[in-house]
Amino acid sequence: MSGQRGEREAARPPLMLRAACVVTGDKVFEPGFVEVEQSLGIVTALGGAADAPVPATSVVETSAPGGQQSQPPTAAGAAGAVGGTAEVDLRVIDLGNRTIAAGYVDVHVHGGDGAQVNGEDPDEVCESLERIARFHATHGTTSLLATTVSDSPERLLMTVQGIARMTRSVRANGEGLGRPGVGGRKSARVVGAHLEGPFIARARTGAQDPGELRSPDLAELDRLIDAADGSLKLITLAPELPGAFDLIEHAIAAGIIVALGHTDADFETAERAFDAGARHLTHLFNAMPPLHHRRPGVIGAALRREDVTLELIADLEHVHPAVIEIIARLAPDRIVAVSDSTPAAGLGAGRHRLGTLDVTVSGRRVELADDPTTLAGSMLTIDQAVRNLVTEVGLTLPDALRAATLTPGRLVQRGLGQLAPGSPADLVILEPDLTVAATIVGGLVVHDPSGLLT
Repeated sequence: MSGQRGEREAARPPLMLRAACVVTGDKVFEPGFVEVEQSLGIVTALGGAADAPVPATSVVETSAPGGQQSQPPTAAGAAGAVGGTAEVDLRVIDLGNRTIAAGYVDVHVHGGDGAQVNGEDPDEVCESLERIARFHATHGTTSLLATTVSDSPERLLMTVQGIARMTRSVRANGEGLGRPGVGGRKSARVVGAHLEGPFIARARTGAQDPGELRSPDLAELDRLIDAADGSLKLITLAPELPGAFDLIEHAIAAGIIVALGHTDADFETAERAFDAGARHLTHLFNAMPPLHHRRPGVIGAALRREDVTLELIADLEHVHPAVIEIIARLAPDRIVAVSDSTPAAGLGAGRHRLGTLDVTVSGRRVELADDPTTLAGSMLTIDQAVRNLVTEVGLTLPDALRAATLTPGRLVQRGLGQLAPGSPADLVILEPDLTVAATIVGGLVVHDPSGLLT
């Protein structure tokens, strides 16, 4: 951030957003407010309308339907506000019947808008990630894990180096979880890498290139860890492969979250892997044996563990809505809504590339070009996943939002996906139909097509 830009932001008063509904991880305020210190990129206060701080002076703007001018907030009390009942200077925007929530956290992103994570060199990867992160920000995602597919050791190393460069730029220019990126880049925050493959089962390859699969290799993992420079957050592997348990132990010791996926593991092997420290299941039901009453497999092992989070691709193609509803009843606090998005996301019908393979779009499905029976990621974005969870599955809005914010955030990095005083000012503003009206990352407005916040 330039000094001039920083001074300009520091001179601005805090921003208070008021809306018909504010949803945190465990509370709903109707109506409510969120106060943001934009110069620091953090939330300073939130709560019900009666708890809003009293503005000594304020510019009150309205984004309510009909253009009726809002009145300055009153204060019957300030229990939910930082600074008590003291009068403060505020810029107040009334968002009318919209909803404010924490920004979406997507831990499984392969691409979007024609770009993919895997690349030939770090420069290419960074260019692709900028495009991907901008695209997903327009759909309410504020933080994401750039997710690889199985590739050659050389290309995988280059890809991880590119992701590391991107995350370093966020840390260097954004004070950790505050500002979103280099020069205030208007995009989602790339917080790290998710390595999906190459240590996965040939029997459950899915849309991964079978020619690039290999057994767990500690030396290769060490090279990737070094290249990642602290940005390798998550690795998906098949625990039944030779050497998998040594790799699980090694990854956990390096601070990497281990997920099971693309696996043919039986129940006992999956149990051992979870006992060894694996704590996440990649795209539940997909690229793994189905749940069977005599062979519960990895699905049964994961469902009975309170410490295992469960990815779900809620595009209504990968998992039937009724099955998602069952999982929501069994494990409401463990669902992680993911997009598993490919370069096809945002582009529609046509032929696209995923790793080294060609994929095609048919309706809502992304399929292997050479095998249309095999799903190859999705066209999904997290805002559509939230809408599907509410309108098609029947989840409450707070439950759907938790699956897209707080639960994945807790998995990846402390502070992500939260809406609380002191948390990063990562916000999504939703229209009544749950489409995205605006996205804020680290206090910076990165998507606001209707000018609600200008």
